[in-house]
Amino acid sequence: MSEFTWGPEAGNDGRPEQKPETAAAQPGTLALSVDEFSALEERILRAVNLVKRERLARAAADERARLAEARVAEHTQSTENQKREFENLQKEVDALRTERDQVRQRVERLLSQLDALEA
Repeated sequence: MSEFTWGPEAGNDGRPEQKPETAAAQPGTLALSVDEFSALEERILRAVNLVKRERLARAAADERARLAEARVAEHTQSTENQKREFENLQKEVDALRTERDQVRQRVERLLSQLDALEA
């Protein structure tokens, strides 16, 4: 069984130093078999890959959210523009109705004057 140290007993190159069997009793040492170390390495690699996939998924979700927010803002702006246009058209219709009523009143006065001339 190989032993790997961690913490202050680690070698200068960052890799664990291999210790003799008696090191297992010393604090700061971790006894791992080659199979256990390989399994640990595999689990770490899977975790790294999972983190990478999740980061990519998050970036894609952020992009979709940004695009959706842009569409909502565009739709809101469009809706506001339509609302303003509707209000302007409503004012124009009201003004035309008022003008029509004034023209009707003038025509009625002229007709009544013509009726007075005929009598």
